[in-house]
Amino acid sequence: MNDKRLHAITVILAFVMMTACSEAPKTPETKIEAKKEATIPAEPVSGKTAFYEMYKPARAWATDLLPLSLASGEVPNMKNEAGKAATWTAVFVSPSRREARTLSYSVVDQSTTIHKGITVGGAEPWSGSTAKSEPFQTNQFVIDSDVAYETASHKAAAWLKNHPGKNVSFYLGSASRFPAPVWYVLWGNNKSGYAVYVNATTGAIARK
Repeated sequence: MNDKRLHAITVILAFVMMTACSEAPKTPETKIEAKKEATIPAEPVSGKTAFYEMYKPARAWATDLLPLSLASGEVPNMKNEAGKAATWTAVFVSPSRREARTLSYSVVDQSTTIHKGITVGGAEPWSGSTAKSEPFQTNQFVIDSDVAYETASHKAAAWLKNHPGKNVSFYLGSASRFPAPVWYVLWGNNKSGYAVYVNATTGAIARK
């Protein structure tokens, strides 16, 4: 995959997942995993909740792991609201390996390739930071999506009053023009919607 496609993954939420072809025998380990999966709530979760569930298996892949992006997705009949979503996609990178991996977290089965729980994609080449997309430290990710949503809602209050019922999406990433990673909270779409940037470390409104 070239750098252009990798950047597209982090922005338009393209899922590159693995497909299961057969069911493994019910060993004690698989029973434990099944029990763990059964505890996943069938309701939207905040970005940080999904992020740290994905961070655990990603960390086993590379010790110098860094997050590149986190984005919400949509599931039929489960509306994103109050800063929570039913599915999230994260891209992690390894500077030493020069690779990236895409993981997803979903509270429900969505298709034959996107399952309830965590789905891990394969490693892809990564050429490093760009001005528009650079990795960040996990300790910079302080503000959860629900808190960012509240801050953004106050900023967008007048617009939302005139445009009720718009879907909302969330994207967390870092760029050179910001001092810290930011939440990009978008109601509607890029052409006719309303967007607010929220600093993911301080919780303040970030300038565009």
